[in-house]
Amino acid sequence: MLSEQAVPVVRATLPAVGGALDRITERFYGRLFAAHPELLRDLFNRGNQANGEQRQALAGSIAAFATALLEHPDRRPDAMLARIAHKHASLGVTSEQYKVVHEHLFAAIVEVLGEAVTPEVARAWDEVYWLMANALIAVEARLYQEAGVAEGQVWRSMEIAERREETADTVSFVLRPADGSPTASFRPGQYVSVRVALPDGARQIRQYSLSSAPGRPQWRITVKRVDGDPAGEVSSWLHAQAREGDVVEVSAPFGDLVLPEGDGPLLLASAGIGSTPMLAMLDHLATIGSTRPVVVVHADRAPGTHAHAAELRRLVDALPQGTLHLWYEEPGDSGARPGRADVTALDLPAGTTAYLCGPLPFLRAVRGDLLGRGTAAADIHYEVFGPDLWLGAES
Repeated sequence: MLSEQAVPVVRATLPAVGGALDRITERFYGRLFAAHPELLRDLFNRGNQANGEQRQALAGSIAAFATALLEHPDRRPDAMLARIAHKHASLGVTSEQYKVVHEHLFAAIVEVLGEAVTPEVARAWDEVYWLMANALIAVEARLYQEAGVAEGQVWRSMEIAERREETADTVSFVLRPADGSPTASFRPGQYVSVRVALPDGARQIRQYSLSSAPGRPQWRITVKRVDGDPAGEVSSWLHAQAREGDVVEVSAPFGDLVLPEGDGPLLLASAGIGSTPMLAMLDHLATIGSTRPVVVVHADRAPGTHAHAAELRRLVDALPQGTLHLWYEEPGDSGARPGRADVTALDLPAGTTAYLCGPLPFLRAVRGDLLGRGTAAADIHYEVFGPDLWLGAES
């Protein structure tokens, strides 16, 4: 927790610091990449830098952590920290890099806020930073240990054993270790990072959920091509270039949105490509012959854009207490309901634990509906594909 001396200083300056965080993080990334261009080339998502989402996510995480220290001094925001730590571990972030971030972040704070950053203010916010950084370093050390790798050494070569066109903009890849060794274990719902060499020499990294059950000699990921401005560099490269027999660099599995043990009822709600971690969960439940009640909700644009639609139906049908509810914006004659997903009318058993994955508007809408019908906030878990612009929403 914050020291007694730092609490009133952080409380008094949080509005000013929070209000300037977008400018601070913009200046921070400018300084960081000027001093270490390799970080933008080979670690940070250049698309998220270009559209500003990474800057927003960093600002949100700092503000949320500082607010939590003030409002709940007796406990850490572990859910937020775990989400960030898993993402960092999947990128191979090391403890030394936190020192580099500290140097450029605090220089940016001084540049933006000027004389308002007195020695007392600097010491207080230094506490905030290192409380957050050291908590993340500790969690990431545990994650590396559990994965059986040295700090940051998460990469292995994997061969593409199969490529399958799922929809016009979605491809699945079956992966096997290039050296013939066994695949690592993982928990249903986790993801891996994929690192590819791009034509300009950059090695960009993106995360993709493992979309089939663990315990098999091969993994599967499903990649949706990200169009727009900027287009997704890695997804576009994988769609255009990756073929059977090619070798790609893949991280150990990480991610904290994982299937819980036990026999309690579940709601698995997804939209678009957010269905991929749910497929792994359902595949695992079907494989072990689970009888737990499982309500599955999926929303998509149309039948033709729903990747793994037939597989989803098959897996739900394999569960004795599984039910499937589909919504398509353009349902055609698919039998799905028209429009966007609506969980308010569903029959959810008492004590249901909800898992959500998809675009941010979908997550906000479904979480709000669940809270409105009495589901406890602690029983609603989510995964955002991309920078988490919703940090603190669960607190």
